[in-house]
Amino acid sequence: MASLGAETTVTTHADQRPKNLADFDPPQKPKRNKFAFACAILASMTSILLGYDIGVMSGAVIYIKKDLKISDVEVEILVGIINLYSLLGSAMAGRTSDWIGRRYTIVLAGAIFFVGALLMGFATNYAFLMVGRFVAGVGVGYALMIAPVYTAEVSPASSRGFLTSFPEVFINGGILLGYVSNYAFSKLPLHLGWRLMLGIGAIPSVMLGVGVLAMPESPRWLVLQGRLGDARKVLNKTSDSKEEAAIRLADIKEAAGLPQECNDDVVQVQKHSHGEGVWKELLLHPTPTVRHILVCAIGIHFFQQASGIDSVVLYSPRIFDKAGITSDNDKLLATVAVGFVKTIFILVATFLLDRIGRRPLLLSSVGGMIASLAALGLSLTVIDHSHTKLPWAIGLAITTVLSFVAFFSIGMGPITWVYSSEIFPLRLRAQGASMGVAMNRVVSGTLAMTFISLYEAITIGGAFFLYAGIATVAWLFFYMVFPETQGKTLEEMQVLFGNFNWLRDSKRKKRDTQLNDNSNGYTDGSSSVQLEAVSKPVTT
Repeated sequence: MASLGAETTVTTHADQRPKNLADFDPPQKPKRNKFAFACAILASMTSILLGYDIGVMSGAVIYIKKDLKISDVEVEILVGIINLYSLLGSAMAGRTSDWIGRRYTIVLAGAIFFVGALLMGFATNYAFLMVGRFVAGVGVGYALMIAPVYTAEVSPASSRGFLTSFPEVFINGGILLGYVSNYAFSKLPLHLGWRLMLGIGAIPSVMLGVGVLAMPESPRWLVLQGRLGDARKVLNKTSDSKEEAAIRLADIKEAAGLPQECNDDVVQVQKHSHGEGVWKELLLHPTPTVRHILVCAIGIHFFQQASGIDSVVLYSPRIFDKAGITSDNDKLLATVAVGFVKTIFILVATFLLDRIGRRPLLLSSVGGMIASLAALGLSLTVIDHSHTKLPWAIGLAITTVLSFVAFFSIGMGPITWVYSSEIFPLRLRAQGASMGVAMNRVVSGTLAMTFISLYEAITIGGAFFLYAGIATVAWLFFYMVFPETQGKTLEEMQVLFGNFNWLRDSKRKKRDTQLNDNSNGYTDGSSSVQLEAVSKPVTT
């Protein structure tokens, strides 16, 4: 008896037709589209602006407080106010991106942040510094809204999760750069160090503005302007195949209300579309589908920040101080470790999003965050009530800070931007995404501006127990409300939403399918023989 190769044909008494074993090999996964990859990289680099500001301010504020002699309340306002200022940018970004396009909106974001960084770097007093924070905040708001929208619109469905997670990757990269900047300039004279920390953020914004000009415009925006020929060229470059490009263009035409026979010469049909009537569709008369999408988009942005991530990132030196690390130099080194862990795990997450799906990754991430927050609250409470140094409690506090940012970065961090940028219909996408960003910044700013007051009122351990409770509610919310969007085109998303009983219905459908398979396949003798012939090695 000799074993045959993969090309051997198999026949059974139940089915005399030949079966080529190669037919049962898994389909080849399309290669990553390099052009779409490059566009996603350039667009997502905008998010470095927010990340750098978050990271650098956590350390710079130590020296700002000493130099300008400001109070804890002024520290809270200085650290957190940029999130509220960014609301103005994110609110304007939706309409701006519909008027001038996604690409030039990214350039505008970089230009505004450039001015803000210079103002902060040359600030002579607290009021001057707050003016710089305002300008930089507007730029951050623009960047936060537009980067994931553009990336989602140029990405093919096969790698959209991977590419749309890039904004969060660059936020984490920016945080790490900010932490490193803190450590690098901490040895300079007091009046000079923090100004360089803040002012040097102008450099990446210039590089960003130049690099983005090499990107094409979003194909969906081009269709809305009636520029079908330009949209077709971009889709041909950013799709995995010509066939997929044609399908994507047809789907975008349908979503934009254009007839399929509309060709490149009929460019006036939607050229007037700049977002008119969108707010009515979103807020005044939403369909059940749009209402469900809004709940998901706003809910995930709320819980991303309400679970305490910015309190940990912005105030990590204070947390490490409460845990028993007293040296400013050691605190900054510990924050660099936080930034390093966040960056590593966000890179891991980018490769998992299109492999295991949004829901499993999100639920696993939030579960780990709950455990980390509870353990961090416990360790800080023990340290707070102990009169002697407890190495095990200090080690647990540091470990759980790192595990919390790791679990956040592997799911909750990137999925928030991926999910909220891909679920809105084309016409509502820019404004809908801006609403999600607005919620994100309101909650982030509120927590950042109240964290010191909160832990002084309920102890620092109590603050993290509160965040653990919020994260538990978030896990339940995601489990009940969020459908899986992996592998769906942006135009197919609407089918998934509109029914809040989708989880029960999907389970029932899966159960019915299994019952049908059992009754139609496994009770039939010929099917069993075919399955056995495929699964067993073939010999003669």
